[in-house]
Amino acid sequence: MQKTFKTLEEQIKILESRGLIINDYDKAKEILLKENYFFINGYRHLLIDQNSTNRFVEGATFDELYSIFVFDRRMRNIMFKNILIIENNIKSIISYQLSKKYGYREKDYLNPRHFKQESFKLSQVNDIINKMKRQIKLNGKQHRATKHYITNYGYIPMWVSVKVLSFGIIAELYTILKDEDQEEIANFYKIDRTELSIYLSILSNYRNLCAHEDILYDHQTQRSIPDNKYHRYLNIEKKEDEYIYGKNDFFAVLIILKQLLSDKEFHDTVREISYEIDILDGKIDSVETFAILNKIGFPNNWCDILNID
Repeated sequence: MQKTFKTLEEQIKILESRGLIINDYDKAKEILLKENYFFINGYRHLLIDQNSTNRFVEGATFDELYSIFVFDRRMRNIMFKNILIIENNIKSIISYQLSKKYGYREKDYLNPRHFKQESFKLSQVNDIINKMKRQIKLNGKQHRATKHYITNYGYIPMWVSVKVLSFGIIAELYTILKDEDQEEIANFYKIDRTELSIYLSILSNYRNLCAHEDILYDHQTQRSIPDNKYHRYLNIEKKEDEYIYGKNDFFAVLIILKQLLSDKEFHDTVREISYEIDILDGKIDSVETFAILNKIGFPNNWCDILNID
């Protein structure tokens, strides 16, 4: 069946036909015009009656639906700014490690011999190095710092070039570093090098989602973080021997932030999230707030993560 254009009035009628209460038509039309029906409607699953596929729970309102939309946006913003902190940190640490060990010119830190040498890895090594070279070439002349080095010195040191490399490329770069270099970097965070590789991949995925304002609450990554003390301490429920929260969802990202941010940065993050949850709780009546939190992977005792050393 083809999807056809619907006017704002028709969009509202569709929502009402499914049991959603519209208290202020003008406000609803303004929101739908500015925010897009498709994206607002993307949150309907959180207010849908469990005994129906399309009907909203009794008493659900457009204001509640929009409040969930805004909550998701604000949670995205909290995640995004913290992922950017980690992105900047890991770029700095990687560039320091490679520059210290191999040299600060492109011919040194992009030399394939300075990365994994196993035969099955060589193709990946060359592919990632070529991606880095392309990004540096494309973005280098547009960035003030890299342009300065190109103009005045003819090369870009790695601590500068990382600024024009995407987080995705940096996450890939980490996977081809020699084991001893991975360990040196992971030791800064006091975690295992393979864990850090998974963390960077997941953070890169969420960074892109946040940057493009995609729906966050039900997003799950292909990769999952390993079982750890946070799952055990919070006594997260298991299904078929797998933890149901904190593996490849939003809460998994919070577990990652716990390990990669400073204590103060993480405490501030939890405080901001708690504040947004309190605001949402004051605006939602037709469903329980914890049901919405469970959808994004948060166990009811999620805040106890602060007490885990």
